[in-house]
Amino acid sequence: MQAVLNRQIATRPALVQFDLGLIDAPTAVSAHERTGLALGRDYALHGLTPPIAHLYPQSPLQRGWLAARGRPVRTPASPQVERWLALRTHAWARGRSFEDIQLTPHHLAQLDTTHCPITRDLLGDDSRSIDRVRDDAGYAAGNLAVMSRRANRAKGQRGHQALGDMAASCAAGPITRIGGLTQADWERLAVLSSFVTPLSHEDAAQIPLRVLPPNRLRLFNPIQALQALVTRQLATPGWSARLSRLEALLPTDALRSDFNRFLLALAPRVLAANELQEPHQIRWALEDAWALPLVLKRWSRFALQLTPEQAESLVERAAAKKLCPVHIQRHDDATDGWALATGGYA
Repeated sequence: MQAVLNRQIATRPALVQFDLGLIDAPTAVSAHERTGLALGRDYALHGLTPPIAHLYPQSPLQRGWLAARGRPVRTPASPQVERWLALRTHAWARGRSFEDIQLTPHHLAQLDTTHCPITRDLLGDDSRSIDRVRDDAGYAAGNLAVMSRRANRAKGQRGHQALGDMAASCAAGPITRIGGLTQADWERLAVLSSFVTPLSHEDAAQIPLRVLPPNRLRLFNPIQALQALVTRQLATPGWSARLSRLEALLPTDALRSDFNRFLLALAPRVLAANELQEPHQIRWALEDAWALPLVLKRWSRFALQLTPEQAESLVERAAAKKLCPVHIQRHDDATDGWALATGGYA
């Protein structure tokens, strides 16, 4: 029997072996079926019923669920596990790639936020969604952000340039709201998309930080990583001492001087709102300060004197000195599991 199975697999390379204890299961199933069977099994092992849309006899998900339903429940499903299963099911049903090594319930829990980073609406269970920031990539660690369903629908499949065009259209008028989003909302979406879009150093250095990077998002452009690192310092006490230590890492007096000029433009706008207590309000004050032309002008003057390598080195050295809680990942493996070669499809 083993020789027969091996021969079947050898002559059908698109199929893989899978066994869920189904008595009448075929000896080989497609990768799509295999994923569906595994999903159904995980629903059962967490004591959950799959979505009714997938409970039809031909569904691999239903077959996997029925096969494992009699087994002891592994552990009651937490809200994070439910979201993880729902996201996997959503990706599977659309034929999208889902990287399941790093993208765990624990990882998804770290993405959660109380307010939409785009519309700034308070998020509830019926308004929260998890979206791929880069649409030509799959569901993978570093490519996801929590936002409102409204922002998710408006974003659609647009990339950085198209999102920027939507903001410009709102600014030009006469229509000032498109897809339910304002100019500021579209600008935040454009900046969010820029984080995972490879840009020239010159272009990335001239983007205002209208939205801070969500937790666990991977930043492709080193100068934006430095921009976010510096801005975040102002959110917690002791920022002056930390930024002085960062300034000491700069290689020339000219850079240190321009860095200080930038801080003199940014800090007062944030300090004016020092009565704010809620984390999301402090975050918004930091982001709104970047809407001021002087802040961007002084940042660009400073940033354009650096090379991408120097910016990356500064972030790495700041992390090593515990000036920021960032994880540095090399560019050559930052998109592992993103399925870029297939446009994000499985």
